[in-house]
Amino acid sequence: MLNLQITRSEPHSIWRFLLAMMALIPVWEVRAEQPNIILIMADDLGYRELGSYGQKLIKTPHLDQLASEGMRFTRNYSGNAVCAPSRCVLMTGQHPGHASIRNNSEFKPEGQGPIPDATITIAEVLRESGYATGAFGKWGLGGPGSEGDPIFQGFDQFYGYNCQRHAHSYYPNYLWSNDKRVTLNNDPPVPGHAGLPDGADPADPRSYDIFKGKDYAPDRINEQAVRFIKQNKDKPFFLYYPTVIPHVALHVPDEELKPYLELGWKDPPFVRDGGYGYTPHFTPRAAYASMITRMDRYVGNLLRTVEELGLTENTIVIFTSDNGTTHLKKEVDYDFFGSVGELRGLKGSLYEGGIRVPLLVKWPGKIKAGTSSNVVTGLEDWMPTLLDLLDESDRVPEVVDGISIAPTLLGKRQPQREFLYREFSGYGGQQAVWMGPWKGIRPKILRNNKTPLKIELYNLNKDPSESNDVADQHPEVVAEIRALMKSQHVPSTRFPIGPLDALADKQ
Repeated sequence: MLNLQITRSEPHSIWRFLLAMMALIPVWEVRAEQPNIILIMADDLGYRELGSYGQKLIKTPHLDQLASEGMRFTRNYSGNAVCAPSRCVLMTGQHPGHASIRNNSEFKPEGQGPIPDATITIAEVLRESGYATGAFGKWGLGGPGSEGDPIFQGFDQFYGYNCQRHAHSYYPNYLWSNDKRVTLNNDPPVPGHAGLPDGADPADPRSYDIFKGKDYAPDRINEQAVRFIKQNKDKPFFLYYPTVIPHVALHVPDEELKPYLELGWKDPPFVRDGGYGYTPHFTPRAAYASMITRMDRYVGNLLRTVEELGLTENTIVIFTSDNGTTHLKKEVDYDFFGSVGELRGLKGSLYEGGIRVPLLVKWPGKIKAGTSSNVVTGLEDWMPTLLDLLDESDRVPEVVDGISIAPTLLGKRQPQREFLYREFSGYGGQQAVWMGPWKGIRPKILRNNKTPLKIELYNLNKDPSESNDVADQHPEVVAEIRALMKSQHVPSTRFPIGPLDALADKQ
């Protein structure tokens, strides 16, 4: 196979030239049987917000069909508890103790902290295997023109929001298409964060009209993703579709609301009353449900396009989420929807509800339809898994922490995972380790650095809600987890989680 690897130390202008030249070089050994890959990632979607995971109120027919035609995972974990570090785990295959991005970090004037030039991404690896690569949605791993820009990290085409804060509005006045701004018909743009004007009546639905735009950005993104599939139907493609839905603000076209408004839910308005929050909505429950249903329709558009082009049998479809449901209760009524079910915690937490998320995978003829798995999986697993499915496991970078779950997908014996590791410098600093049925967690590490913090221990097979700490009964398990917490953490001055000597040696 033609090797297109080059160093990533060149200035961006030279790198852009090299990318243009690479597009003109034929990849001679692309195998005709190489499957297309569509990787869809929702934004802040909870573990039980799809019908296939027990949701009763929100309609997700296309994703439920995807579950019935493929494999559903019940122990799948996002890369981290918030957006950017979770996406870094997916792109690099490194867990948060090794990854370069371990928390959200905004860079002015636009974008988040960039993944370094030297980073090897899943897109770069697949492009070297002959894939056309496109990303459509929210990036969050490096601002426009930075070393982390998606067009410098393996993607032939990018369309959407580069910056996470920009993505808080579904009615912006522009999106990015590679390195160019594309103007949308929202003048002025609808802000992601705002309150009702002084004197506005919160009981009058017309007071909320100022938060409705004309040009719904997710529609434009979905159109471009469909176009990418059509343009690359005759060669293998990798479509990364990190949709912004259902991350707040609660912005959705009125026509999507109608079916939920007809249900007559008691739906008190969300009115931002100072402090942090997004834009108000007159019927927030209906808005949240309708956003997820619209996302489901976008997924249906992609799958229908694949079907119409005769590509279904040779396309791997993956659906997951970057973390659990938002913790902003006034805006998203996660109790009403049962968004995380029996699980503890929400977005921002390494307890199960903040990080255990749906995973659906379909590959007709290869993955048995209507199956489920309780194998522990994480976002870092997708680079080695896809390369394994392509029979290119020897190309997995040495720095990758993930494992291949290809055996599980193909109905074969899956080697036992030694552990899964997570850390998060936000929300007080946290660490967690999953090991067999056990989970050890240290929350709020930065709360008190002077006192050794006890590791909480839960048997998830018996206690998925993490309500019964059994650390005192299993000191030998705690000791193993403590050792992993120390060995898997490479210190980061940008993303500290607190001194590890705060780990109690006796417990």
